Amino acid sequence: MKIIVDADACPVKDIIFKETEGKDIPVTLVSSISHFSNQDVPAHVETIYVDAGRDAADFKIVAFASKDDIVVTQDYGLASLLLPKGVRVLHHKGFEYDDMNIDHLLHTRHISAAIRQGGGRTKGPKPFSKEDGEAFRNLFRDKIM
Repeated sequence: MKIIVDADACPVKDIIFKETEGKDIPVTLVSSISHFSNQDVPAHVETIYVDAGRDAADFKIVAFASKDDIVVTQDYGLASLLLPKGVRVLHHKGFEYDDMNIDHLLHTRHISAAIRQGGGRTKGPKPFSKEDGEAFRNLFRDKIM
């Protein structure tokens, strides 16, 4: 098992670092080169940078992920590509994508996009909260045990 993080806008990287430290679980951050950072990461964490293309990080993650790996992403489309591969996919707000919720999530995203394309407005996601972080930590701990 390895942990792969869609890292460009992931607010739970520090939680992932802490929860995997001292365990034999490699962590790979996949990020666009446009989000390059000199931030130090723990020794068990590798950073892979990809081109700045729209879905370059997603394509890299799909190619890199294998059955029983854990991917952390907020991208419903990416999650839908990973689930058939047997990858466990977690959202940073503390829920796991699965065959029971992915269709509803994709449908809701499609409806919102259609409304915006027609000139309407939709609400964005709620800000990431301390409670969201704790929900993610609990789910993540459970998955890596």
